[in-house]
Amino acid sequence: MTVYDQIQETLQAIRKRTDFQPRTGIILGTGLGNLTGDVETEAEIPYGELPHFGVSTVQSHQGRLVFGRLDGHPVVVMAGRLHFYEGWTMQQVTFPVRVLKFLGIERLIITNASGGVNPHFQGGDIVAVRDHINLLPENPLRGENDERLGPRFPDMSKPYDAELRARVLAIARERRVRVFEGVYSAMQGPNLETPAEYVMLRHLGSDCTGMSSVPEVLVARHMELPVLMLSMVTNVAFPPGVIRETTVEEVIAIARAGGPNLSLLVRELVREL
Repeated sequence: MTVYDQIQETLQAIRKRTDFQPRTGIILGTGLGNLTGDVETEAEIPYGELPHFGVSTVQSHQGRLVFGRLDGHPVVVMAGRLHFYEGWTMQQVTFPVRVLKFLGIERLIITNASGGVNPHFQGGDIVAVRDHINLLPENPLRGENDERLGPRFPDMSKPYDAELRARVLAIARERRVRVFEGVYSAMQGPNLETPAEYVMLRHLGSDCTGMSSVPEVLVARHMELPVLMLSMVTNVAFPPGVIRETTVEEVIAIARAGGPNLSLLVRELVREL
């Protein structure tokens, strides 16, 4: 069965549960699942009840699709994502993004938690990503290309939508939320990076680093979906002298503490759309 056929099967399963039509897709990262509480929910579907969907095994990832209105704007929210380090293939990691596209979304907002490698960042800062460095060992577009999904060689000269990013930065200035433009780098994980790796990432031009999101961006751009990525800095890891041992519980706690600011930005943005 082709990926296209799998998408159609998943769409049929969703449409048996809801005919709600979202305009914007939102992916919630580690510790950022509270945004679903702001959605006027029309339907919820656990990933495990959808054919061809993987189920997240990571703490704080709820693993469900939420359909509804966020400040009046129709959205579908992925409350939790899949990660390559969990053992999924890149095609499985990114399959939900393809389903969201076929549901009719017009844009994709991706959130995640990251380690700061820009020495000017603080825990709780938000990065509006303008570019990325892909250091993952696999690409979700590898293999035979299906032109029904996108072109063989998608252009990546503008991976992130400049207009969406400019709107978020304007909202942040008005609301006095610390938001910076920056470059996100993706590493495989699940281990955090070593001091030498953080130094390498900084020399490469990275401002923050994480273990997700870039595969979803590649697939979104393959299907010509505009993308906004907002990354919550949860621990500062550069220069090496500031690095300290970090647990996933600490990452989740900092992400949740900064979650209201991120939710504010997303809500204000979709209200304008």
